[in-house]
Amino acid sequence: MTNSPSSGKSAETRPFDADAVSKAIGHEAGTSLPPVHLWTPEYSGEIDIRIARDGTWFHEGGEIRREGLVRLFSSILKLEDGKYFLVTPVEKWGVTVEDAPFVATDMTVTDDGRDQRLTFTTHVGDSVTAGPDHPLRLGCTFETPCPYVEVRAGLEALIDRKTFYRLIEQGVAEDHGGASWFGVWSDGQFFPLIPTDELG
Repeated sequence: MTNSPSSGKSAETRPFDADAVSKAIGHEAGTSLPPVHLWTPEYSGEIDIRIARDGTWFHEGGEIRREGLVRLFSSILKLEDGKYFLVTPVEKWGVTVEDAPFVATDMTVTDDGRDQRLTFTTHVGDSVTAGPDHPLRLGCTFETPCPYVEVRAGLEALIDRKTFYRLIEQGVAEDHGGASWFGVWSDGQFFPLIPTDELG
């Protein structure tokens, strides 16, 4: 998804000051997440920041290589009406996201059957267990899948290829909505991925 923020203000490219952002949110990477859901500043314009499909962050065309900085910025991402923003208590900048803002790069499996729990880790250090609060979904097609898990507040992680293959290994066939589906159990919920009659 490509983000194209709009509001009553005309979009503009603003100077980007990482230290000012860190000071504004009173938060350092590696601590608890800031209360982004409580911050509702006015739209400030656009920043030339792009998150590529593989999770790489770019600023003005150059890759942001500081891992701590990427983690810091990822902690203040907010999704509103299908658009992505970096927010502080006083400012709100539109950014571009090519697909999902996060990438799930690993998965751990605990227990089995309907008690199974699938916990995903993202490239910026988030850890979430798929379930009612963190749903799984399969976009695109089963032949060229785009699997996602919700990380927080509508922000999703694209599950990378190697992790998706491991996810499929945990799949079972279940009756769901009056039909037979191939899917996975996690945290007490069944996530249908594809009708069993389409598996070939």
